[in-house]
Amino acid sequence: MRLGLTTGYSGAEVNVNLELVKEAERLGYSSVWTAEAYGSDAITPLTWIGAHTTTIKLGTAIMQLPARSPAMTAMTAMTLDALSGGRFILGLGTSGPQVVEGWHGVPFGKPLTWLREYVTIVKKILAREEPLTFEGERYQLPYHGPGSVGLGKPLKSILHGRPNIPIYTGSMAPASQAFSAEVCDGLLLTCVHPERLDVIEQSINVGFAKTNGKKSLANFDIAPTVITVVGDDLDACRLPIKFNLALYIGGMGAKDKNFYNEYVSKVGFADAAKKVQELYLAGKKTEAVNAVPDALVDALHLVGPKERIRDRFQAWKESKVGTMLIATQQPEALRLMAELAFS
Repeated sequence: MRLGLTTGYSGAEVNVNLELVKEAERLGYSSVWTAEAYGSDAITPLTWIGAHTTTIKLGTAIMQLPARSPAMTAMTAMTLDALSGGRFILGLGTSGPQVVEGWHGVPFGKPLTWLREYVTIVKKILAREEPLTFEGERYQLPYHGPGSVGLGKPLKSILHGRPNIPIYTGSMAPASQAFSAEVCDGLLLTCVHPERLDVIEQSINVGFAKTNGKKSLANFDIAPTVITVVGDDLDACRLPIKFNLALYIGGMGAKDKNFYNEYVSKVGFADAAKKVQELYLAGKKTEAVNAVPDALVDALHLVGPKERIRDRFQAWKESKVGTMLIATQQPEALRLMAELAFS
């Protein structure tokens, strides 16, 4: 099993914990991942990290589709990959409608079509087999729609980038997971129950089936984020994770279209998922946090004393997860996970 370190995105001030990243690299972590929401971007901190490291791979979890054109994303990927010596991993995702329409000011409609077109264009640019053309619902290259002056020209990247830069998608929706398995190299997940990988496998097997035997878990990476908090006070360790879960289960998407809520329901926490969502959407956020079961935190993440984490890690070690993306600010947690995974 591989380990990655996920640094997330910054809060009110940009802060990159380089010492933690360097420790992860020293311990043998395979990758470090940055994120973006509607503050700090994913690429600038990752470039900073790349300049201060030598071997650890550099991933985005995720770069938002509405933030950049497919061509700009391909340009950024090729550039950072070249400067880092071939270490870049391109993680992509649509983000949610609140951010897509509220922050970026573009329509959210048909996210799977959007993702498929976007990845297809990026792959064509990286392949550099011919000048870029594309005809889709969302993208036309060269553009010939309203406002066009008719001078667009099919172009081929000046930069000869690595054509097989790995592409992962951040996908909690089953159809998006199937697409990722069919076309991409890995699947980034906000949360996973290691003893219920069957829920994810149902979706990715749909994608594998479309590849005529070319894709399987042998060449496709399941990479969930696993928050890891070492400490003797279990309630204190669980509390920040409960805030996180309440937000995702309760407040992400519409009431009848929340893929995080659906996933938690499918892995055995349907009653809790319903209650948390009802409380959260009613504005009772504290009550929603309190309604997140301890058992749900323990199923999805690793918390508590070292021996407790050691025992719980066995479920992850025996699962089909390829890369655990460890979310922590504790050097002792980083070292503990390396000991468990690599011994």
